[in-house]
Amino acid sequence: MTDPTVHDHDPTETQPAILSRRRLIHAAGLGALAAATGPAFAQSTANRPSPPTTVTSPPRDFSRQGAPTTYFWDPDVIALDPAFNGLAQPNAAIQRIWTGGLWVEGPAWNAQGRYLVWSDIPRNRQMRWIEDDGHVSVFRAPSGNSNGNSFDFQGRQLSCEHLNRRVVRYELDGSATVLADSFDGKKLNSPNDIVAHPDGSYWFTDPPYGGQLYEGAPDAPGGPSNANGKINPRLGQPPGIGLAKRELPTNTYRLDPSGRVELVVPESQVPDPNGLCFSPDFKRLYIASTGKGPGDTGPGGKGDIHVFDVGADNKLSNGRVFSDCMLDGVNCGPDGLRCDVEGNLWASSNAGRNVGYNGVNVFNPAGKLIGRIRLPEVCGNICFGGPKRNRLFMAASQSIYALYLGTQGAGPG
Repeated sequence: MTDPTVHDHDPTETQPAILSRRRLIHAAGLGALAAATGPAFAQSTANRPSPPTTVTSPPRDFSRQGAPTTYFWDPDVIALDPAFNGLAQPNAAIQRIWTGGLWVEGPAWNAQGRYLVWSDIPRNRQMRWIEDDGHVSVFRAPSGNSNGNSFDFQGRQLSCEHLNRRVVRYELDGSATVLADSFDGKKLNSPNDIVAHPDGSYWFTDPPYGGQLYEGAPDAPGGPSNANGKINPRLGQPPGIGLAKRELPTNTYRLDPSGRVELVVPESQVPDPNGLCFSPDFKRLYIASTGKGPGDTGPGGKGDIHVFDVGADNKLSNGRVFSDCMLDGVNCGPDGLRCDVEGNLWASSNAGRNVGYNGVNVFNPAGKLIGRIRLPEVCGNICFGGPKRNRLFMAASQSIYALYLGTQGAGPG
């Protein structure tokens, strides 16, 4: 039986004649109704509110049923500085390649298999889009309510699991290895995003967002995300889940190749860390700081991006705010981060109900905003992919969007 949420099926591809007749009949019916009701019908439809759109005129349909993009430069790809002109691909349009998720996150590109994998966190599964024919299917279920995914330099998938409060690696032989589930003898909160370093280490963030009913499991009664104990965190969960309480601050860690977990950025420097990435030369580490999670009693992030210099000994220094992510008085809350080969930082934007500010913001290495990609949904995470790594994949709320670029992403997927 086909799951209708898995495929964004376009019925016009298989039943053009039938659909055309149906549309004609439907249009004729509407015309007759309008003629019968006269001005009253026209007035009622004129006052009906339109759904929000990132393009004011004409309203844009991102689905495959929508009209083709006839612009030479996509109207939702916006250059704020001439430097962005060489990064965008003028004759490429934003495409919605799949929809039907609940909250999609963690897109990662597998170069050898030529497929995109991402998490649908509330559904506790990972999905896969195959580039050859655009086929989408369930890739891994259950997934431990995984959030961020990535591939290391050996092509192994890395996943951050909210539910199990751990980081796992899927080996090339199909087995799975738990890389980290604790620090200093205490259980991790809910690892969020992860990146690989050429020295064999993995760096990951650990905010508290997995302590929600929607994206994982709340704390056991008395824990920060279940202080009054009224929520039963064990309902619907496998044995052993729902017994832990959050014990750690929201930190950023380095997992040494030896298996040792090291604290690299404490909560006092970057509270509620989320997305992270290295510069192409691995001499900089960028970290997005987001808002407070469930039961978070710490300082809470301000929706900005921080940057650190990375020394030869992997020690971080000169921590500073890279961007406050404010645009026209709107906080474009950053989440997933990726760098291109020129060192520009691409950051997903969650501006909430501020329609027109959700999508992706692009900064040059000095922190200047040089370009934007507007999406009709909140964007949670991004990655570069495609055989040439010149396609930006954007996990945005319920959908996956893609856009060809004039540059390439740095580092593995």
